[in-house]
Amino acid sequence: MKDSADIRDLLRDWDYDPENHVRIVPGKKGHDVLQVRLPLGIEQYELDGRPDGRRPHNKESALDSYLGRLEKAKTAGEEDSYRLSPAECSELFEEGVMYYCRYLHLFELKDWMRVARDTTRNLRLFDIIHTHAQRKEDRQHLEQWRPYVLRMNAVARAMLEVDQKAHDRGLRVIREAIAQIESLPVVDNQTFRIERERSIHALRETAEEIEKTRPLTELETLERDLRQAVETQEFERAAILRDKLRALRDRVTS
Repeated sequence: MKDSADIRDLLRDWDYDPENHVRIVPGKKGHDVLQVRLPLGIEQYELDGRPDGRRPHNKESALDSYLGRLEKAKTAGEEDSYRLSPAECSELFEEGVMYYCRYLHLFELKDWMRVARDTTRNLRLFDIIHTHAQRKEDRQHLEQWRPYVLRMNAVARAMLEVDQKAHDRGLRVIREAIAQIESLPVVDNQTFRIERERSIHALRETAEEIEKTRPLTELETLERDLRQAVETQEFERAAILRDKLRALRDRVTS
């Protein structure tokens, strides 16, 4: 007799908590999977490859299949005539949503490497559709969300740098993303305008947070200590710090 497919025991063992509803657990095939607890059920994603574990067109993803066809068209000198049909665009749209859902949950877990991977992947999907879709409406469909995906990608890459104590590189990633979003061609769409404004604002806030956590250099530490000594009228200490600061600046500029 077949085992019951009833999942009530599983749901009972993992109560729904909107503040703690994402986890990574061992899967049956020897690799971890991502699970999301919903009010009435559980979603499960593969952590790597296509989120649903399928291999459309015998490739890791539909996008990989169409990118492969595009490369063949380039080799044959037929890139300009390569077009994606409405049905093919629809397949890519649906696949992109799966990756979007996964990287949202990975973002909650601060799995920055995989968030960067999945957002980079979806930006490639945006690019191929924007350049090669047959219909104008398909070419423009995803552009309204490009600022948002650029933002998520930049935050993930910046956090990877911060985790390595490379705060300045993280700030550079954020600033480059802001400039990229600001230079995007304008899409006559309310969603685009909202996402552009929100993304720039969110990235600026991220930059401020990185600045707050950035370790001070020796020069910055001396400057801070000198200001504090002057404010508290510790003049002997201020004089010593001023001499150290002057000597350090001389070394830096020599």
